[in-house]
Amino acid sequence: MTRWTLPPGDIPSAWFNVAPHLPSPLQPPLHPATRDPLGPDDLAPLFPAAVIEQEMTQAPWIDVPGEVLDVLRLWRPTPLVRATGLEQALGTRARIYFKDESGSPAGSHKPNTAVAQAFYNAREGIRRLTTETGAGQWGAALAFACAQFDLKCMVYMVRASFEQKPYRRILMETWGGSVVPSPVDQPDHPGSLGTAISDAVRDAAGRDDTHYALGSVLNHVLLHQTLIGLEARQQLSLAGETLPDVVIAPCGGGSNLGGLSLPFVPDAGVRLVAVEPLSCPTLTQGRFDYDFGDTAGYTPLLPMYTLGHDFVPPSIHAGGLRYHGDSPLISALVRDGRMEAVAYPQGKVFEAAVQFARIEGRVAAPEAAHAIRAVIDEALAAEETGDEKVILFNYCGHGLLDLSAYDAYLQGQLPDERG
Repeated sequence: MTRWTLPPGDIPSAWFNVAPHLPSPLQPPLHPATRDPLGPDDLAPLFPAAVIEQEMTQAPWIDVPGEVLDVLRLWRPTPLVRATGLEQALGTRARIYFKDESGSPAGSHKPNTAVAQAFYNAREGIRRLTTETGAGQWGAALAFACAQFDLKCMVYMVRASFEQKPYRRILMETWGGSVVPSPVDQPDHPGSLGTAISDAVRDAAGRDDTHYALGSVLNHVLLHQTLIGLEARQQLSLAGETLPDVVIAPCGGGSNLGGLSLPFVPDAGVRLVAVEPLSCPTLTQGRFDYDFGDTAGYTPLLPMYTLGHDFVPPSIHAGGLRYHGDSPLISALVRDGRMEAVAYPQGKVFEAAVQFARIEGRVAAPEAAHAIRAVIDEALAAEETGDEKVILFNYCGHGLLDLSAYDAYLQGQLPDERG
């Protein structure tokens, strides 16, 4: 067998909270004006009460509402697949598995939290959500989720991606979302996730019927994504494995990385690896400090690795990884040595993506291709040492709406970065 699935009734009924398992407690977020520790009331203008509670809780497990499970069953549980073709092509004894999150309606892992956030907001009487999006995966996911709960959705899309990826915009609009390029007041600016967050937060703060929804970084987002790793644990057991030796996933803000890896944090023998772009090397070259999550300084100050909230990365095609900061949870794990981080230039990433496509038949999103690059290097290194490693990675989204990037690579027109 090379593919393991679970019946719809086996979707995990509770999210895993890694907070009680961290090597050291998280530092609190700070109010952007007073620099005092943030309280629940400070977040109430932007988030529903249930989400605020999840952001701050130390409870080890949080129940998933039945209404959320009903929507998730449209595509979950997702398959675990063994990449035997890649193993053979590399000549490695490593066993390579990937969690295939590309089969969701939006084509990525992002709906796992979008559905939950839309549900909690609708239950609280909110009628409209605003958000930012980089490559468009998160914006598409939230537009889909809002359609399920009859909410309006306003998406501020990083201008570089708005121009590179028109079909993601069309996907959002098909689900009823409204999409504009960001920053809205600088039409000659390529944009960044930081500027798009500023636009979305400013919009939400000015309307009583509107909340803001975030696709990565914050604790509750990573909490909702832990369904990925919880399912993977069950499926690895079905495949005859106990635990992986290494878990690998791309990292921009941390949502898909956290979703796969956080349920393995208590397993001390499992290595956790974050993969980021060399053009936006937050974990590998950034500093650990308090910083704003957005460019304008509207958001709370978060303890995280950062390149500075005014950093504008180059317009690489992995738009979902072009973020100046990282999740406080991920940042704490890297700082404390529980997680590693590596960075790659996009040329090396697309080389791996094309190799994977020609062997395994799957065209990966540029974000997912970062993990594939690291997996190939990890498998080759294991062969050199003679280790029979079990490698698990997150195939967090398909690249069928990213073909312009593949075209640029295949035509030799993809700019590369140098470390």
